[in-house]
Amino acid sequence: MTEKDKMLAGAMYSPSDPELAKARHLVRLLFHKFNSLSELDLEERQATLYKILPNAGENLFIEPPFHCDYGSNIKAGKNLFMNFNCCILDVAEVSIGDNCMFGPHVQIYTATHPLEFKARNSGKEYAKPITIGDNVWIGGNATICPGVTLGNNVVVGSGAVVTKSFPDDVVVAGNPAKIIKSIDND
Repeated sequence: MTEKDKMLAGAMYSPSDPELAKARHLVRLLFHKFNSLSELDLEERQATLYKILPNAGENLFIEPPFHCDYGSNIKAGKNLFMNFNCCILDVAEVSIGDNCMFGPHVQIYTATHPLEFKARNSGKEYAKPITIGDNVWIGGNATICPGVTLGNNVVVGSGAVVTKSFPDDVVVAGNPAKIIKSIDND
């Protein structure tokens, strides 16, 4: 298996692998361009955004600055809005449903590291995929941790640290996030 294959399979891999380093470098050039383009260059900014996120649906809108590891591991549905300063570490797949909104400074991290210091000091890491359902609203400064699945219609409170998965139709908040209430979407 290549290091990229290991990475996408959730196995320990070396992020310093030349193929992976090149892919991260290329997307950094793109998001640097995206983040630098003026409000007067919205068409070029949008075209650059779809180069960063080739697996995104229609009506994608991200307020710069935006950062990610690869971009190609982010699968986004239609009508995704991300406010300023969002960061997605897409070492594993990040799947985002339709009609989602992210507040400013939302952080989504698939990357993780071994707990044992000798393994962690090896420089190798691994990742766990994140799935975000349809109609999810993630409040500003929230962090979504590796391996989390958020059901449809979930609202994540501002500043929440989401360390585990949650079902449809709930509001979660806190650190670690817990269910605050259910939402009647009928």
